[in-house]
Amino acid sequence: MTTPESQPPSPQPEPQVPAPKDRVYRSPAGIAGGVLLLALALWLGIDAVVAGEGRTPWTAAAALLFLVPLIAAYTVRPAVFAGDDRMRVRNPFRLIVLPWAQVESFRSAYSNEVFSEGGDKYQLWALPVSLRGRKKAARQESRRVAGGGRGRGGLLGGGGRGAGARGVGDGPVRAEADKVMDELRELWEARKDAEGSRGEVTVRWAWEVVVPVVVGVVGLVVLWVTG
Repeated sequence: MTTPESQPPSPQPEPQVPAPKDRVYRSPAGIAGGVLLLALALWLGIDAVVAGEGRTPWTAAAALLFLVPLIAAYTVRPAVFAGDDRMRVRNPFRLIVLPWAQVESFRSAYSNEVFSEGGDKYQLWALPVSLRGRKKAARQESRRVAGGGRGRGGLLGGGGRGAGARGVGDGPVRAEADKVMDELRELWEARKDAEGSRGEVTVRWAWEVVVPVVVGVVGLVVLWVTG
């Protein structure tokens, strides 16, 4: 007869390996500008709500309801999340999820864009193109080639690190957004044929932004018509 003490120990479950975190790319300049604009709008708007007379508080409240989410949508909200299986593009009014197998190509011209296999184009608002930055990078590359120097980088990526901040690099000097696009292309090339990278493109509207903006506009129109 087998006693509990004589039973072999049950096998321990294998420890789960945590999934790698997505690389996160955002625009530091856009976030900084957005925070300043939000602070100014809130300061002026709240002062008008508290100290205003007559219809001024209502107008200020409707304007805040319209402006605050709109400013946040175009400055603080945009981000690109790149994981092993997919990329998520958080634009001002939409969230687009593209499995790597559904990505057809990337394009960098006057804006950075991703194209799906279905032919749809999505702009990457979090990665604005800077023509000035490209010219500066071209000058640095010319000096590097002439004198054997190296280049550096710095768009926010990888959960707080600079997207181009890889120390001293051996490649050509590139503008920050162009470095990020190079990283996205490399990840796409490496993962587009993986089993986990299959799926459908999904697009979701950011109702948390759209609804207050529409309500604010309606409020301003009603106040203007009835004034």
